[in-house]
Amino acid sequence: MARVTSVNISEKKGTIKHPVAEARLLPHHGIVGDAHAGDWHRQISLLAEESIDKLRGVLPQLKAGAFAENINTVGIDLKSLPVGTRLRIGEAEAEVTQIGKECHNDCAIKKATGTCVMPTEGIFVAVLKEGAVRAGDPVEIIEEAET
Repeated sequence: MARVTSVNISEKKGTIKHPVAEARLLPHHGIVGDAHAGDWHRQISLLAEESIDKLRGVLPQLKAGAFAENINTVGIDLKSLPVGTRLRIGEAEAEVTQIGKECHNDCAIKKATGTCVMPTEGIFVAVLKEGAVRAGDPVEIIEEAET
């Protein structure tokens, strides 16, 4: 079963995200207390541990939040989910709005490894239903969008 491995926030933009015990997800906002929250299509970012593991051979010290991701998962192929797919993440529900993003040219991970997984394997969601999310919570596909 797919599950959340870490929930991460940053209080200020431009700082590394750090794990928190629990996060509250709100529609039209994202994660309460996260600097990147707002009423836009990239409210919350998700990245799979399986994607991060590709770079841990070069940078074994990579921790949750290193890619500025809000939620880390295991057991679900996030990058293959089409835009429009609806997910239940803990108590909350969200919809995939974007796959990947442009990487910053000053990305420390890209400088150290020559690559970065967030631009091609990270996803973004918008919150549809309020709820709490914690490490260990299940991640389920509610409705898969057509490709």
